[in-house]
Amino acid sequence: MTAQLNPRGDVAVLVPAAGAGVRLGPGRPKALRLLAGEPLLVHAVRRLAAAPSVHTIVVAAPAAEVLAVRELLAPVAPVIVVPGGAERQASVAAALAAVPAGPQIVLVHDAARALTPPELVESVAAAVRAGRAAVIPVLPVVDTIKEVGAEEVVLGTVDRSALRAVQTPQGFRRAVLTAAHAAAGDPLTDDAGLVEKQGVEVSCVPGSEYALKITRPFDLALAEHLLAAGG
Repeated sequence: MTAQLNPRGDVAVLVPAAGAGVRLGPGRPKALRLLAGEPLLVHAVRRLAAAPSVHTIVVAAPAAEVLAVRELLAPVAPVIVVPGGAERQASVAAALAAVPAGPQIVLVHDAARALTPPELVESVAAAVRAGRAAVIPVLPVVDTIKEVGAEEVVLGTVDRSALRAVQTPQGFRRAVLTAAHAAAGDPLTDDAGLVEKQGVEVSCVPGSEYALKITRPFDLALAEHLLAAGG
């Protein structure tokens, strides 16, 4: 059954899904790799569509896969699918240009974070709605971090108390994200980084362990386990 998005919602979600995902090994584009028999993109969109504030979802797919992705997602949710670019920034910009009039909160979400709960989507959107210009979900860094120089020699230990691991969805006022992409001069992989370069303050909200990024075969195996356990 196709999920219905909220016609009164104020959130548009952009999903750049044109990357190859070479660290997962050879095969289809990363967003179309299977997790428990379904593409990562399907899992991600299903969870986005379950967030009550979401009005629009725009997926930037590999150019050769646009029609296939439209057909793939049609039973999941009413999604706009556009051709992505060679770099992530170009894919986000293409998806942003396809957002219809209305939503003034724009989230950018990685399809590889396929198990991200709808509650995290709502948390990020709520922080933007409350007045923040840009919001990122984060987790504390729990490992000891070393600065390493030439020939793998340790230069020192980094104070991890001020460090955070960043997840998605990242949320923005629509005008803020639009201006950041219009001014983008290099293909940064992080939209908050583009906004930071414009001098905009970026705020943090607590992330979720389920919003792990599936990048390597081990991550895929972990996601399979979490899904089987009801994640």
